[in-house]
Amino acid sequence: MNFDTSEEQQLFAASVARFVEREYTFDIRRRIVASPDGFSHDVWRTMAGMGLLGLLVPAEHGGLGGGAMDAISVMEAIGDALIVEPWLPTVALGAQLVARGGSEAQRQRLLPAVSRGEIKLAFAYTEPETRYALAHVATRALADDDGYVVAGLKQAVPHAAAADVLVVAVRTAGSDTDPDGVSLLLVPRDTPGLSVRPLRMLDETRAADIVLDDVRVPANARVGAPGRALPLIEDVVDFATALVCAEAVGAIRYANEATLGYLKTRKQFGVAIGSFQALQHRMVDMVIEYEQAKSMASLACSAVDTEHDRCASSRIVSAAKIRVADACRRVSQESIQLHGGMGMSDELKVSHTFRRLTAIAQQFGDGDHNLERFALLSDRCEGGI
Repeated sequence: MNFDTSEEQQLFAASVARFVEREYTFDIRRRIVASPDGFSHDVWRTMAGMGLLGLLVPAEHGGLGGGAMDAISVMEAIGDALIVEPWLPTVALGAQLVARGGSEAQRQRLLPAVSRGEIKLAFAYTEPETRYALAHVATRALADDDGYVVAGLKQAVPHAAAADVLVVAVRTAGSDTDPDGVSLLLVPRDTPGLSVRPLRMLDETRAADIVLDDVRVPANARVGAPGRALPLIEDVVDFATALVCAEAVGAIRYANEATLGYLKTRKQFGVAIGSFQALQHRMVDMVIEYEQAKSMASLACSAVDTEHDRCASSRIVSAAKIRVADACRRVSQESIQLHGGMGMSDELKVSHTFRRLTAIAQQFGDGDHNLERFALLSDRCEGGI
């Protein structure tokens, strides 16, 4: 596979880097995460003007029609700068579910508005005691003459409080763990019966628990065929997982650079501690972790863009997440340890990077979950990686 970036991708990456340098410094980020919303509306509008919000939206619906490979530079910048705006929930999850499974009317109504930064989306699928099982959906949607009546609880939905429309995974048939019977519904956040309980996560991003108390939505709120949404959900979550791997690469790169800079300037016994061979060996291990994570993230992004065998693509994504989750753990912990007590200081960006890498290692399935998934997919897939 060719992982070389095109000229257009390089120019886009350069514009994102300039934006981060000018308008998303660490001090600016600290003010943003301390604000009531936990993200900046001004930054969101700037991202829309740069084309970031339309990057993955099909061209026929007002976007740039890009894929995961086109978004690698964006995700690395998000990881490096620890950007907290709801790009992933809106563009890589919510908009992708609509673009891939929605009706033409739903696409026309939502996707151009996403590109312009006029609406935000969130994907509500996690529930109590479900861990990472996408097929485990207990929230029920009962069909009636007017549409659906929805009752249930969704937990820790990323940026749900900021979303204008929620894409909600519901059970329209079968038992709670039945692969068949899962549907998707578009639910405006201000719908009667829907309540939001905001949360602040370990990595300083925002999330919310969503309570749906006999929420009524019309029949045209359903995305795709009734009871057949699980394959679509799996595809889109794989797509987002590949992008999160790329985000981790950016965060790991920053952690390495910050740690190396500290080793070169912190002195002990009259010399920089970076001259100690034992610490040099640990720094080299961190660099190796970065290179391996970058390669696997690129492989995963390429697979979700080009691999026509969904089983093989999912297997590659799980393999990438296993490697990246391990790199997140090792690099984040080493960066803190090599900084000494300073590493845990709230004033140092590396401590915030540690939190984000810890969260990424768990997002969309930790290493153990993806190792089990990789083994199951290996039995089903005809080809290997």
